Amino acid sequence: MYTERLLLAREKRGLTQKELSKMIGIKQQQYARYEKGINIMPITHLKSICVALNVSADYILGLAKELKSYK
Repeated sequence: MYTERLLLAREKRGLTQKELSKMIGIKQQQYARYEKGINIMPITHLKSICVALNVSADYILGLAKELKSYK
């Protein structure tokens, strides 16, 4: 599930929810709801999160098995 991968990628980069949410321009509470699976993450936020975490959307969506940088 993408919620687990969001958490793993964020922690791997050493960021808090607050830091990441600030980077992508949303409130920390909103980002927390994405990680917990309470709210469905819009595709526009997926792109911002991937850029901020330097990961591919394929990884977040479960299409790639390994966490790798996309650059």
